[in-house]
Amino acid sequence: MSEIRLENISKSFKRVEAVKSLSFSVKHGELVVLLGPTGAGKTTTLRLIAGLETADSGSIYIDGRNVTNLQPAERDVAFVFQQYSLYPRYTVFDNLAFPLRSPLRNLNKGEIKEIVHRVAQTLHIEDKLRNKATQLSGGEMQRVAIGRALVRDPNIFLMDEPLSSLDAKLREELRLELKNIQVKLGATILFVTHDHIEATTMADHIGVLKEGELVQFDTPDEIYNNPNSIYVAQKLGSPKINVISSNQLDAGIPADAEFIAFRPENVTLGSSGLLKAKIETIQNLGVEKIVSLSLSGETVRALVKPDVTLNLDDDIHVDIPREDIMFFDKNSERVYP
Repeated sequence: MSEIRLENISKSFKRVEAVKSLSFSVKHGELVVLLGPTGAGKTTTLRLIAGLETADSGSIYIDGRNVTNLQPAERDVAFVFQQYSLYPRYTVFDNLAFPLRSPLRNLNKGEIKEIVHRVAQTLHIEDKLRNKATQLSGGEMQRVAIGRALVRDPNIFLMDEPLSSLDAKLREELRLELKNIQVKLGATILFVTHDHIEATTMADHIGVLKEGELVQFDTPDEIYNNPNSIYVAQKLGSPKINVISSNQLDAGIPADAEFIAFRPENVTLGSSGLLKAKIETIQNLGVEKIVSLSLSGETVRALVKPDVTLNLDDDIHVDIPREDIMFFDKNSERVYP
């Protein structure tokens, strides 16, 4: 079993609380994503698990063993960094083989060659093994960096935004490959990102971080459909969820609701509906249109089919099913009817 468990982990750097009483688990064979903006505590959490930072308080368990005070080498985790961190003068083969040549592993040349070729084949870089790292594209270099973690066959993989420096097409390809590899190997991965698409397409569970605190931990579907705050609601979905003042509705509002929120895909535009608005912009994306509307000075976005005919500055009604409307109080926390 490869499992991570954090219990009330805290870490400060001088006066900055980077991580505050963090508790969650990553089960064997799961891919868990920590999602949040820069400064939310994502990378610090990974470094604490890897042993590259020491927690001020709390406990870290890997496979049920308390590793809080153990050295990195004693934790059997592999860390994939945002930057490729390859040896530029080495070939791809030697970069992949480097962790296997440690005297602690006691592997012969034949065993090393077999492992390297197997991992290279999995990552579709077998034809690049003789190339120097400097001869590779960005996507190939990141594959090598991931491969260098895979050859070690560690208990846990820790990945710190490994796809963020790639272009959109490569990110899409690699996140699918990485998820397929994770499922195939049954690997346990804790993956850090600020990209909501990476989170929703890859994760079994998502932990949303805000200023060092874990504000919600659940499946992607649950976080998308039942966020516990406006902050969490705005972390998933594109375009972002609509948030407007509750006084735009005249009935069925909880007493302490200050804001209402609803997803753009739940908006219907037509000649009748809950609210009246004016069309400001129309973005045609081919498979859909994003329509921005002005509603009593507040902006609302709707996703509509491409064949819907709309014109700028048209007055139009906005309708949202009552069951798709969420309510939040003055502190932006979820409230229920």
